[in-house]
Amino acid sequence: MTNHSEQPEAHTAWRDRPGRHIVNLSGGKDSTALAIFLREHIPQLEYVFCDTHKELPETYEYLDRLEAYLQRPIIRLNAERGFDHWLAMYRGMLPSSQVRWCTRKLKIEPFEAYVGDDLVWSYIGIRADEGRSGYISTKPNIHPVYPFKEHGLAFADVQRILDASGLGLPSYYEWRQRSGCYFCFYQRTGEWAGLKERHPDLFEAAKAYEQEQGGEHFYWRQNESLSELEQPQRLAQIQREHQLRLAAERKQQAGRTLIELHAAALDAEDDDVGCNICHL
Repeated sequence: MTNHSEQPEAHTAWRDRPGRHIVNLSGGKDSTALAIFLREHIPQLEYVFCDTHKELPETYEYLDRLEAYLQRPIIRLNAERGFDHWLAMYRGMLPSSQVRWCTRKLKIEPFEAYVGDDLVWSYIGIRADEGRSGYISTKPNIHPVYPFKEHGLAFADVQRILDASGLGLPSYYEWRQRSGCYFCFYQRTGEWAGLKERHPDLFEAAKAYEQEQGGEHFYWRQNESLSELEQPQRLAQIQREHQLRLAAERKQQAGRTLIELHAAALDAEDDDVGCNICHL
């Protein structure tokens, strides 16, 4: 495990680069830990959150706590153009894994508009134990930086940073693997069941989108409507299957935290890795 106060020369090199320095927050554990990791070393760091207006209450509460910890403002983009605005612009066509207008309109374009043509160093919370690169802007003035990869920091280091700050993990990690919209089509079946249990009002709102906007053949979960998923027998089956996957993951590798085990069990539902922008 790496001490995140080590290698100060790397932090100095980041800080001394000309241009703006920005962490794009998602409300997830990794980008939050990254903001904490960098705060003492890059005083001019900017913190940005692209608000879809459809995040979980836990996400907004976690961002408020982070803002208090950082003692710096988190700039909230999309103040007047959240999900419902763009849904109307797309004439009621809901986003899906095939047509991800939500990512483009609610995450990428607001960030790039905020940056403009300035030289920017965009700090991304991809960990050293992950095999992904996240979103890389096509704008030549935006340069990605991966501090966790450069320092070899993995999941345990992220959790240590969050615990040391007093923030801990976002509470939704008890049942959900990612941040982002409460009706995200990349959610696993187990996460939809968790939404039904923890936020029945939001589950009903997601179901209303599906029924009123989605049309006859649109389901958030692709092969199953939320009306079918919420049936008691189906919910019991989902919970039973999740517990079996959880037990299998626990046997495969001892020593993992319950959060890690839940994430692995949810991932085992299918091979769809989801959006690299929304849930860092």
